[in-house]
Amino acid sequence: MEWTEDRIEWVADGKPVTVGLTRAGTGPGMLLLPALSSISMREEMRPLQERLAEHYATVAIDWPGFGTLPRPKVDWRPDIYRDFLRFVLAEVIRPEITVAAGHATGYVLAQAAADPDSTGRLVLVSPTWRGPLPTMAGKRLGLFRALAKGVDLPLAGAAFYRLNVTGPVIGIMARGHVYADPAWLTGDRMAEKRTVTEAPGARYASFRFVAGELDPFPTRDPWLGAASSIPGNISVLYAESTPRKSKAETAMLASLENVSVTVLPRGKLSFYEEYPDDTAKALLSALA
Repeated sequence: MEWTEDRIEWVADGKPVTVGLTRAGTGPGMLLLPALSSISMREEMRPLQERLAEHYATVAIDWPGFGTLPRPKVDWRPDIYRDFLRFVLAEVIRPEITVAAGHATGYVLAQAAADPDSTGRLVLVSPTWRGPLPTMAGKRLGLFRALAKGVDLPLAGAAFYRLNVTGPVIGIMARGHVYADPAWLTGDRMAEKRTVTEAPGARYASFRFVAGELDPFPTRDPWLGAASSIPGNISVLYAESTPRKSKAETAMLASLENVSVTVLPRGKLSFYEEYPDDTAKALLSALA
């Protein structure tokens, strides 16, 4: 199977941004959108993409501000990500199916609610709408925004960011919320994730995500409202061992009449990366 690595140029707040993407497979178009997190990049979709590319013409793309390429200093915010998604759907791929993970699901729901034909059929994987700090606190706090802005500072901000993306911190986060097998993120895999945190300009989008500044919806109700307004069936996949608070939010989404749910027996938030065979089978079954 032929794999094509490519880059596209985009502009955020007047600043050029280079974004990476990967194409593979033939057939109906399928867009794969990774989660937004301190260690997120399109390569997290690679194991799943390998399996889906046997059936679809897949495109996996990084979000600007994330991935392994350098990014400019930008006040990353939801409007920028909404604009980027519209650009991808208009200029990169007109998908018949969009598969989105984590925070990407919120942006896809908002886009599909506004223009259902632009995204095609939706498959939401570990859907979330709220960043880690607001989730932990149960609400948005002004302190979180101040911390996100503080990370922009040249010296103190960079040092604070580094404290939050050390190997031990990433390991604790991964074992607690992201991967079911404590030994999965070791060696080469950890080194690959560190390339995301160490890319020039990584801190600007990363900590805004953590602080909830990239949340696609301000509260739960418009998140659910957007999903319920979308015509056709939405497929949701999540793992049985999903962290408690995230699982409770997903259950609310799953209760909507136009949502069909598949619960996978293994994995946490990034089950699609850890157990791609299980995920591909469940996803293809849901689409069928």
